Amino acid sequence: MSKMSHINVIEKYEEHRVAIHNLLSSILSCFADDKMFEKSDEELTEFLNSLCSYYPFVSLLYLLDAKGRQICMNVPGSHFKHHPKIGLDADRSNRPYYLAAMKTDGVAVTEPYLSSVRRELCLSASMKVNNDDSTIKGVVVLDIDLSSMLAILTGDSRRIHFEPYFKAMYTLIVLGLFTVALMLLYAAGVECLDVIYAMMTPEKRLEMPLGVVIYLTLSLAIFDLGKTTLEEEVLLYKDVLRHSSTRRTITRFIAVIIIAVSIESLLMIFKFALKGDGEHIIEAVWIIIAVASLLVSLGIYVYLGSKAEGMLLNNRDKQKAG
Repeated sequence: MSKMSHINVIEKYEEHRVAIHNLLSSILSCFADDKMFEKSDEELTEFLNSLCSYYPFVSLLYLLDAKGRQICMNVPGSHFKHHPKIGLDADRSNRPYYLAAMKTDGVAVTEPYLSSVRRELCLSASMKVNNDDSTIKGVVVLDIDLSSMLAILTGDSRRIHFEPYFKAMYTLIVLGLFTVALMLLYAAGVECLDVIYAMMTPEKRLEMPLGVVIYLTLSLAIFDLGKTTLEEEVLLYKDVLRHSSTRRTITRFIAVIIIAVSIESLLMIFKFALKGDGEHIIEAVWIIIAVASLLVSLGIYVYLGSKAEGMLLNNRDKQKAG
């Protein structure tokens, strides 16, 4: 459960574009007025803190004059205090949020872009403010942390607080699995030494080294299970609200189990065949049949899951188009 990549953020933004733009328009329309241009930096900070108590995803507030020059320091949101207080007298006349605000009487919202300060994806919502005589007084700009906004809108903010603890627990489990895999590799190494010693000693009877194969395949299966857990739950970002993420995790875990059980069933067949124990071969065959059934079931699950998600996406696209 790693942090969302920029691609994940943009994809989720595209899904919720209309809701995000409507929310930002309502926020800025309610708070932006000509009195803000008369406030000191301290008063702007107090104003933004009250705003952030309702909307914690607001990262910056700053004001521009009619020509696009910044007339105050960057005022950071209460959840983004690491923002440097700079920007006074900076020329913003060529920025998309200024140009868009000058072309409309409403709220202009930019497309996602990479913040020059935090190196994270953000949006800027801007609104032109007029004087009583309809001349332009300036532009109010709010910078929005897109990841935080998406987490709040999708109800994922609480889970994010517990995410480090989840990662720590999964990391401990993975370390345990890797430890067991190393122990099995050690046992396989000991078996290999016994086989080599038997080959170099003529009076000793050489037996088939099935123990080596069993230890190695078990080690492979356990290591693969640990690697899958590490990738899915610690290193990679998994959107728990998206069906494809859950389907991917289930598919990978079941695939690991199928491979491990298939190898063990083949080893059982070879072992019983070499010993001439034909009565127990049927048990291994039944295991192979069970693995084949599990593989077919997995294929049906993946097919039906992808088809259902495709139908949901089509319905969502039709609703947006409508």
